[in-house]
Amino acid sequence: MPQTRLFRTAPRIEAERLFETVESALEDDGVPAAIAETFDDSGIFEISLYADAGEVPGLRAKIAGALGVAEDALDFAEEPVPDIDWVTKSLEGLGAVRAGRFIVHGGHQRAAVTPGRIGIQIEAGQAFGTGHHGTTSGCLIMLDRLIARRRPARSLDLGAGSAVLAIAIAKRARTPVLATDIDPVATRVANANARLNGVAGLVRCETASGLAHRAFAERGPFDLIVANILARPLMVMAPAIARHLVPGGDLVLSGILTRQRRKVLAAYRQAGLRHCRTIERDGWVTLHLR
Repeated sequence: MPQTRLFRTAPRIEAERLFETVESALEDDGVPAAIAETFDDSGIFEISLYADAGEVPGLRAKIAGALGVAEDALDFAEEPVPDIDWVTKSLEGLGAVRAGRFIVHGGHQRAAVTPGRIGIQIEAGQAFGTGHHGTTSGCLIMLDRLIARRRPARSLDLGAGSAVLAIAIAKRARTPVLATDIDPVATRVANANARLNGVAGLVRCETASGLAHRAFAERGPFDLIVANILARPLMVMAPAIARHLVPGGDLVLSGILTRQRRKVLAAYRQAGLRHCRTIERDGWVTLHLR
C-alpha cells in the first residue's frame, strides 16, 4: 500500500513538546514519530511520521485529539512517499564500519577486514542493522568488550533486524544465539545473513512479538541479552527481559536517545538490574546493565 508522510516544523522547544505528544498518542498504533533539526541552521526542527495512506485519517484524528484541536485545524502537512527502498539507497557507497574488533562491510569491501579483526558481511537491505547507525556500532563495541571478559553460553538478540549483533556474538563467542524480531521480513533477512557469515549453525532466527514465544523458554535463560529497539518498548519490557536473564548475566540496551537514558535506567533498576557502563555515539546511548 502507498505510504504517506505527515510532517510539521516548529522551533526546538515547541517541536520537542509536540513530538512527545504525538509519540504518546500513536504508541498503540506502532507508528513511530521522528524529530530532526532542519539543515538550514535556523533552529527549526521537523516532526515526521510515515504510515499507509489508508491509516492517515485515523492518525490525524488521534493527533488532533491529543493536541486538543479540531481535525481540520491540525497543522500537519502530507506528502506521498515514492516506492523506493530508502534503506538500500541511503547506504549505497557507504564504507565499512569498524566497532571494536568487528568490521561490518558489504560484499565489495572484504579487503577492509584486516588480520585480527572479525568481519561481518551485511548488505544494505530491508532490515535495520548495517553498523552505520550509532546504536548498532555502540552495541558492537559493548559486546566486544563483554565477550572479551566472559564468553556467554546462551545469548539473545531481541529485535534482531539484520541479525548483525547476533552474528557478532556468534563469531566472537562461538556459542548459540537466539535472534528474534517482530517482522517476518527481518527474520528472513537475518537467516540469510547468518548463512552468509557462516554461523547458521549457531544463530537461530525466529519471528516473535514480546517474550512469550516458545523459543525463549527453549533457549533461555540467557547469560547475555542485547536489545537495540526503542526506549519506550524497552521500558515496558524491563520486567520480562530481567526474568530471562540469569543471575549475574549481562544486558546491553540501545535505541535510546541521550535524553531518554535516565528513564530507561530507572525502569531497569526497578527490575533488579544495576547500571555498569554507558557508551554515547551520535546522540544515542548504549547501556550495559547486570
